[in-house]
Order: sequence, then structure tokens, then C-alpha cells
Amino acid sequence: MAGHSKWKNIQNRKGAQDAKRGKIFQKMSRELYVAAKSGGGDPETNPALRLAIEKSKSFNVPNDVIKRAIDKATGTGADENYEEVVYEGYGPGGVAVLVQCLTENRNRTAPNIRVAFNKNGGSLGESGSVAYLFNRKGRLFVERTVESDEEAIMLAALEAGAEDIESTEDGFEIITEPSSFMEVKEALEADGIEFISAEVEMIPTIYAELQGENAEQFEKMIDALEDDDDVQNIYHNVSE
Repeated sequence: MAGHSKWKNIQNRKGAQDAKRGKIFQKMSRELYVAAKSGGGDPETNPALRLAIEKSKSFNVPNDVIKRAIDKATGTGADENYEEVVYEGYGPGGVAVLVQCLTENRNRTAPNIRVAFNKNGGSLGESGSVAYLFNRKGRLFVERTVESDEEAIMLAALEAGAEDIESTEDGFEIITEPSSFMEVKEALEADGIEFISAEVEMIPTIYAELQGENAEQFEKMIDALEDDDDVQNIYHNVSE
């Protein structure tokens, strides 16, 4: 599962997004809005909203920002219509990239995504061009500490219904089917296990390495995409 690369990605992403606090608040507000509008404003009965709230809190989004986004989505004036659009393409060196967007204007979003690719050694592909290289899975990371009981964590994950578990020097990567993600997460939380990251995401089935100029261009492309207000998530198969 190449969990070691994902640990680095988590730390880098959180650090970068801390530096762009206003932008991450905006992105999470949009994600909260969409989840609440489609499934209601009660996180107890709306798993997607519950996960969006937890994700928002992991990025230190204030409670009043979270509440405002939910209230906006469930109020009488909830007239914004975001749609999810996924763009597929190739980064420098031919690596696979998926870009998940929430947008109310495709005519604005598509050219911006294309420019981010083209200016940084990449190119957009057709629908299905790289998606087959990814599987949609739940993925949870438990950080290893001096108190960690590896056997207990792995046993608890398996009993909760995890599909796969990998132990690394940094911690534990737990993989689930999307349909059982919340069940596994809540069962482990009930056992007192905490996560540094817990999301349903697109996981590569194969990884590629980048070096030199290709690696530098790729980082610039990811930065450009993350700066776009419509971009919510970026998935790629670059091993770090």
C-alpha cells in the first residue's frame, strides 16, 4: 500500500494548508455545504456530513465556520448548486493524476485545471484515461507512539471489518471498503484509537517515481491545483 509515502503526504499537506488557512476554510465550507444540502444537517443521520465535520476539525476549521456552512445549506436560501467534477490527466513523467472539484461553473473550472496541467509539464486526459489505476477505499492512519499496542490495534481493526492493515515505523495504515468505512472508524474510536487521518479516497494500484526536473514540475503543478478554489482533492500515484 506504500503507506510510508502517504505519511509524508499527510504531514506536507497539513503544513501547506495551515499556511493557506483562509483557502482551506473556504474549501471545507463548500464540502460541508454539499454534504448538508444532499443529506440533511444532522451528522447523526448523515455520515457524509459527519465525516466532513471531522475532516474540517482536523484542519482546525472553527465551529462557527462549520455551523455557518451547514445552516446555509439547510436554510431557505440554500440556492448554490455545486456539482462534483473529476478531471483525469498526466503529470510530468506520465504519472496519473485525479482532480476532484466542487464547482457551480464548469466553464470556469475546466480551463483553470487545464492551464495548471499544461504549464507544468502535464496534460489533461479523457474520462477513464487514468481512473482505472485507482481504487476507491477508506483509509485510516494511526500514529505509532511508545504506548502503541500493535497486536491490539491490528486485531481491533480486523474485528471491525478492515480489509487490510499495514504496520510501518510511523504507524498503522488501515484500509476498508467505502461502505464499511464509518463502521470500522467508529468501532476503533470506541476502543480509544485515534487517527491522524481518516478519509475515503482514491488509492493507486501502482506507483511511479519522479526525480529531478520532473519532480520539481510535479510539485509546482500540485501547488497550482491546490490554489484553485474549486479543487477539493488531488490524488496521484507518485511514490515519495
